[in-house]
Amino acid sequence: MRQRQTALQLSEALLLAVVAAAMWAAWLGWDQQRDVHPDGSTTGPYEAWQVIGLVLTLLAPVYWAASRRHFVAVPGVTVGLTAAAFHDWSDDASGLYVIGVGMVMLGSLAATAAVSAVIAHVKQDRRPSPPGIAPLGV
Repeated sequence: MRQRQTALQLSEALLLAVVAAAMWAAWLGWDQQRDVHPDGSTTGPYEAWQVIGLVLTLLAPVYWAASRRHFVAVPGVTVGLTAAAFHDWSDDASGLYVIGVGMVMLGSLAATAAVSAVIAHVKQDRRPSPPGIAPLGV
């Protein structure tokens, strides 16, 4: 029974990693062009709306996992985004992409853990209490 539960959690983490990587490709993977401004400065390649779209879209699978108290969302999404960033940025000749990939890894780990904890806490408070037991705070 325990092996089946572990296999299920690993498959959920793998599924979330694939979903996160696919969402990276859908939102960010197609935009590889830096924008050159008249003063010579460059920005990009991503626009703010693309990153915001990625984050908002990732809320759905994180909510799905965290509301079931499956905390595989944290490593699954983190691994998926980190792998996608590494693949997307690894052609950078300066080598600084490693710093960016590390920042994606740490940021997605912290954000996914925080969002998962909040969702699990909120969902826990909404579960009905067993008969005869008053909910907390009453």
